[in-house]
Amino acid sequence: MKFGPIPVSEAQGCLLGHGVRHAGGVFRKGRVLSADDIAVLREAGVETVMAARFEDGDVPEDEAAGILASALAGRFAEMVAPFTGRANIHAGRRGIAMIDAGLIDALNGLDESLTVATIAPFDLVEERQMLATIKVIPFSVPRTVLDRAVALCRGRPGIAVTPLTGRSVGLVLTRLPGAKASLIDKAREAVAARVEALSGEIGGTALCDHETGAVARAIGDLYRKGLRPILVFGASAIVDRNDVIPAGLVAAGGEVRHLGMPVDPGNLLMLGALGDCAVVGVPSCARSPKVNGFDWVLQRLMADLDVEPADIMVMGVGGLLKEIPSRPQPREGARVAKPKSAPRIAALVLAAGRSTRMGGPNKLLLEISGQPMVAHAVAAVRASKAAPVVVVTGHQADAVRAALAGFGVTFAHNGDYEQGISTSLKAGLAALPDDVDGVVVCLGDMPGVGPQHIDRLIAAFDPVEGRAICVPVMNGKRGNPVLWARAFFDEMAAVKGDVGARHLIGANEERVCEVAIDDDAVLNDIDTPDMFAAHAKRGSAPGAGG
Repeated sequence: MKFGPIPVSEAQGCLLGHGVRHAGGVFRKGRVLSADDIAVLREAGVETVMAARFEDGDVPEDEAAGILASALAGRFAEMVAPFTGRANIHAGRRGIAMIDAGLIDALNGLDESLTVATIAPFDLVEERQMLATIKVIPFSVPRTVLDRAVALCRGRPGIAVTPLTGRSVGLVLTRLPGAKASLIDKAREAVAARVEALSGEIGGTALCDHETGAVARAIGDLYRKGLRPILVFGASAIVDRNDVIPAGLVAAGGEVRHLGMPVDPGNLLMLGALGDCAVVGVPSCARSPKVNGFDWVLQRLMADLDVEPADIMVMGVGGLLKEIPSRPQPREGARVAKPKSAPRIAALVLAAGRSTRMGGPNKLLLEISGQPMVAHAVAAVRASKAAPVVVVTGHQADAVRAALAGFGVTFAHNGDYEQGISTSLKAGLAALPDDVDGVVVCLGDMPGVGPQHIDRLIAAFDPVEGRAICVPVMNGKRGNPVLWARAFFDEMAAVKGDVGARHLIGANEERVCEVAIDDDAVLNDIDTPDMFAAHAKRGSAPGAGG
């Protein structure tokens, strides 16, 4: 790839490295300049642009990021469509992040053009949480570099999730003479809360004296009940391998595999085993809800992951969890930043209009390849990453609902549909859940729009980086659907008459992201009999999968 100033007369097909203003607006960074674009720039008096020209062997940034992300993503790790040279990988299930740190280091050491950033190995992750981001630094990657990266990943997916298994856990609580019942209750409640937060349950509890024989009997009873793992919370901290709890485990026929851990709080944890069952001596700090080393071990066990002494011995880096002078605020009750997750994007399908330009029939109910037109549009949305899907009905609402029976969508009826599209926007927005981050507004008369178009808009969406309105563009022309951030919902709902929210795009150009689409499906809505006939000749709705 060659990057630098290029005369406008030679820039067709080049990719803009910096935005360029012209009489009608701005061509943004990342735009591939067309012949029409060159004409606009010449008319504006622009003589040179900072741009990239690809050469043989260059892999464009989005393609390269997507290829590497696909090679890295393993079980329950889902790649999001790449955009601006970035491909994110999200968790498909709640569980434990499995990160091959050696592989990630090797990839990052391969060439400066490729970078991979991940969360920490063995982090507890929620569904949709971001696990990794792959970013191409320039606008392309040499094919030889990308091939080497993919070869490194072969046979060892570097990013995966091991789901929690809903285990039934055994809990032993010991007591000393004169001990307060409230102290024992606090220990029981703290451990139960941790287990339940990891999708498990306390399947059996044994309360016994803090004495070797009693501990041995309690562990044995819970083991025979099939409870796995067994957690032993002593009335006194474990200070030696010959202390009561380790000795009790040995007396029950088990073994102490490791005592202590380089995590504070949590130093006095015991890792043991009885047959196929992990037995953990719980450190006293687990009475508090604050994160401690016991949490790190319990999370892995609740996902059916083996914990070895070697695993514990490498927890020291990052294992200092206590409050320190540079971080004086207590963790308990403190506000913690939420992990970055995939945005929750809903979809509105507007299907309330009267089809006045069609000259009689409701165009949404006309069949294309054996299905009503509106069914093609909704099928595409349902196949995308947008959820939930709300269909706004109005004219012939019962018939539209019947055409979409079994599609698993929510309906919102617009009783004022005769007053125009603005009323459908308002009805649809009112039906959205409060926790969505944005909405992609789709038209029921665009059966060629497919899930790949919608997912590309979602991949581009990032309000923090200024991409709060995502608009599909084909050959410089803006089309539909459009993805809007929640910040615009109130303004969209306030629109009046038979107009949509297009004027809000012009009023917020600095927050608009043009998403290049390589086919004209995003430009073609069907309004007239001639348009319908032309589309029907194609034989199917290609974007929606037929």
